[in-house]
Amino acid sequence: MNSKDKHILVIFGGSGDLTQRKLIPALYDLHRKKMLPKTFAIVGVGRSDMNHESYRNHLAVGLEKYHSTPPDKSKDFLHLCYYIQSEFQSYTSLELFVEQLYEIDIKIQTKGNFIFYLSTPPSLYEPIVTGLGKAKLNISSERFPGWKRLIVEKPFGKDVASAHKLQQHLISHFDEEQIYRIDHYLGKETAQNILVTRFYNTIFEPLWNRNYIHHVEITSAEQEGIGNRGGYYDGSGALRDMLQNHLLQLVALTAMEPPTNFNADSIRNEVLKVFQSLRPLNLDNLKRQVVRGQYTQSHIDGILKKAYTEELDIPANSRTETYVALKFFIDNWRWGGVPFFIRTGKNLPTRVTEIVITFKSIPHPVFVKTASTQESKNQLIIRIQPDEGIAFRFGVKIPGIGFDVETTNMNFKYAQKEGIELPSAYERLLHDCMQGDASLFTRGDAVDLAWQFVQPILDEWENNPDFPLYGYPAGSWGPKEANDLKVGYGDWRYPCKNLNSDGGYCEL
Repeated sequence: MNSKDKHILVIFGGSGDLTQRKLIPALYDLHRKKMLPKTFAIVGVGRSDMNHESYRNHLAVGLEKYHSTPPDKSKDFLHLCYYIQSEFQSYTSLELFVEQLYEIDIKIQTKGNFIFYLSTPPSLYEPIVTGLGKAKLNISSERFPGWKRLIVEKPFGKDVASAHKLQQHLISHFDEEQIYRIDHYLGKETAQNILVTRFYNTIFEPLWNRNYIHHVEITSAEQEGIGNRGGYYDGSGALRDMLQNHLLQLVALTAMEPPTNFNADSIRNEVLKVFQSLRPLNLDNLKRQVVRGQYTQSHIDGILKKAYTEELDIPANSRTETYVALKFFIDNWRWGGVPFFIRTGKNLPTRVTEIVITFKSIPHPVFVKTASTQESKNQLIIRIQPDEGIAFRFGVKIPGIGFDVETTNMNFKYAQKEGIELPSAYERLLHDCMQGDASLFTRGDAVDLAWQFVQPILDEWENNPDFPLYGYPAGSWGPKEANDLKVGYGDWRYPCKNLNSDGGYCEL
């Protein structure tokens, strides 16, 4: 389906890494699938000294590297791309930016319809938004009469106070309905399939509550360390970088009530209710609910893996966490008493993100050989990445004499569907914004509640130097102390075992 309204997508940070690796490949795919408006342009804005032609060459290099698209195949798309060099700080620079944008708008006749994408360091969000306000590019005006939308990349602050400050600044220039806070996890096909699995299939929805579900476990494991992101990561850590946003959004999709209608307001209202129902973390029990870790040096298949404190730009005494696991509860009618376990970490054995719904055991253990084990519980496994799909684990009789039971999987994998090309997360989310559909974007009030939930952890870590920071060997599944969180609820699910240093995909 084409995005109807002609418009210009203005990318601040247009010469940056995210633009080259993710945004331009996603936009190229939309172009290739004829899902862009017939009248459309991309305007990159950055400090680099480039013109339109050199910018197109820069993007062509990125498409060949990150999308395997040779330059001769991307020419038509690249002709949609323009470049404005701008510091966007001084009045003179802002005025020049407006004039150049106006020229492009008049040339292709987009009537002042703009999406502004903040693909920059968070420190530039406020000055850019202020500049857009000064130039009246946040509203419909005589010179730019069309609609205006603003896409904001995470992080949305680094704690409650900074998130609130950013929110106040954003809404002082843009209405909440104009703001699209992007979380690429919500653009993943299987994340959206959570809603279909739950609310379309009558075999699941009646069981999706405290009466039948034993516990919920969500894992987001990354095989790589921090790479060259040390300068950013050491001021962030796993809690801010992953848990507060990506994982809590997956919690919301898993736990929300059915929306009244499948539109942005209804869906995001239900997400908000989940965050409103999160049981506040008790400082007295925090050590029994939260485990933080940091990867240490190890050898895997003879290959040396650095410790976190040996990485580039990381202080030797850093206490930044590269792993965090959390146990918590949602206090509402559906989930009362059901524990949620979430964990994320770097330098784990493989790259995998999945949600595991573990159902309660049968009330009377007829088949005693397996009734007492974790394996005897039915599980629904929703794989977000990689090898996207869904598996249902259930017991079957082992052929032969007697009634011995083994667990088997009923699998669905997107990769097995012929002729299906899964859109990237950014492809889906960019297209939704072009359509004016904010269903999969985060609302400001939900961001605030998510920060309020994790703020006690941040405060305790900052104020209590004795709060444990456990080491775990790079390439392992994290600190062994994380197992204590699940006492009484079985082991964490380890989807990939006996991996070598190459890791690889995990079967469902």
